[in-house]
Amino acid sequence: MSIPTPILFILAALCEIAGCFAFWAWWRLDRSPLWLIPGIAALVAFAWLLAQSGTAGAGRAYAAYGGVYVLGAVLWGWTVEGMVPDRFDLIGAALCIAGCGVILFGPR
Repeated sequence: MSIPTPILFILAALCEIAGCFAFWAWWRLDRSPLWLIPGIAALVAFAWLLAQSGTAGAGRAYAAYGGVYVLGAVLWGWTVEGMVPDRFDLIGAALCIAGCGVILFGPR
């Protein structure tokens, strides 16, 4: 069973952002070093998920994934950190998602 690439990218973004946030929490928010354990696991899951993409070529997969990551980071900031996105956050994320769509779904 293969997972559609857009779903893989969403799952990968969640894992990458959560993993990086664990390091942020440890370093910047003075949380326990134990935060690093799930952070590392999430980053490993991120890499594995991104490698499952059916996208031709790693570079193309990473480029397309970047748009999903940007939107995910904006949503993470809003839902987890309580930072309400402003219009520039939303416009920037929309532009990134549009670019992701062009890369993934453009005729080849």
